[in-house]
Amino acid sequence: QVKLVESGGGLVQAGHSLRLSCAASGLTSSTYAIGWFRLPPGKVRELVTTINWREGTSWYAESVKGRFTISRDNAKNTVYLQMDSLKPEDTAVYYCAASSAPRSYNVWGQGTQVTVSS
Repeated sequence: QVKLVESGGGLVQAGHSLRLSCAASGLTSSTYAIGWFRLPPGKVRELVTTINWREGTSWYAESVKGRFTISRDNAKNTVYLQMDSLKPEDTAVYYCAASSAPRSYNVWGQGTQVTVSS
């Protein structure tokens, strides 16, 4: 059974950085990708970035391209989201999720709050 636990959220000023971690357990060879989603206040959930678990290739939403970096440590079964040059509009609850097929995320973490003040 796959379990995901996020950490690293907090309150930061605009322009500063945060690194989120997603500690995974129970991942198998059938894991396709790990993704980071976010749910801004009063808005819909959006996919921020993904990393293919086998190949290590990544994808980014246009809104974070060049500012966010996803990476993984296979030995620790942990995925990181480095967020630089943060903006107030990045304020959201951030979730990591695991998929067993493209665009099919079926295991979710509990989320971690990121608040960026102007």
